[in-house]
This record gives sequence, structure tokens and C-alpha cells, in this order.
Amino acid sequence: MSTSETAVTLKPPVQGDDTVVGDSVVGDSVDVDPAMLDATLEYIRPALQADGGDLVLLGVDDDGTVNLELVGACGGCPMSMMTLTAGIERILTERVPGVTSVNAT
Repeated sequence: MSTSETAVTLKPPVQGDDTVVGDSVVGDSVDVDPAMLDATLEYIRPALQADGGDLVLLGVDDDGTVNLELVGACGGCPMSMMTLTAGIERILTERVPGVTSVNAT
């Protein structure tokens, strides 16, 4: 798989692992639409590539955390954490239902 391709492996929800807090259910797996996630990453990718970087989707955790790897110029850039939180995480949480946070390595 090249760096311009992404693959999403979503784990199935675990049944019976819920805790009720007030009116909310805590502990249930979050569903993230792989097609919507992929389309949004493709929307973000050109901005990173313009500066010599890119991203690789590593997967999505049960709690909606998207795990990415920043590669190329982004991998060693001191501003990469700002790019991650101010740009990538903001866009993903706004555009992809179920995404709660973004973690990058």
C-alpha cells in the first residue's frame, strides 16, 4: 500500500460492556464510517503534501480515536503537533461522525 492509500480496520462493537451514567451509555464502541474518514483524509492530504509531508492511517480505536502516522517532512517537523490538533483533528471531528480525537506517531 502506498502512502496515498488508506485502509481502515474497524473492530466490531463489544456487547455487554456498557455503563450507564445519567442518561448516557459509556463504554460502547463508536462507529466511524470508513468511506467518510477516507474522503476527509484525502481532503486534508494535499495541504500536507504541499509542504513535503503526508499521513498514513493506522486505524481507529473503539472509542473513536483515529491513529495516524505523519511521514515525510511532517514526521520531523516541530510544528506537527499544532498541525495535528489545529488542523487534522479539528477537521476530522467536524466532518466524520464518531471521531473523538486523533493520535499521531
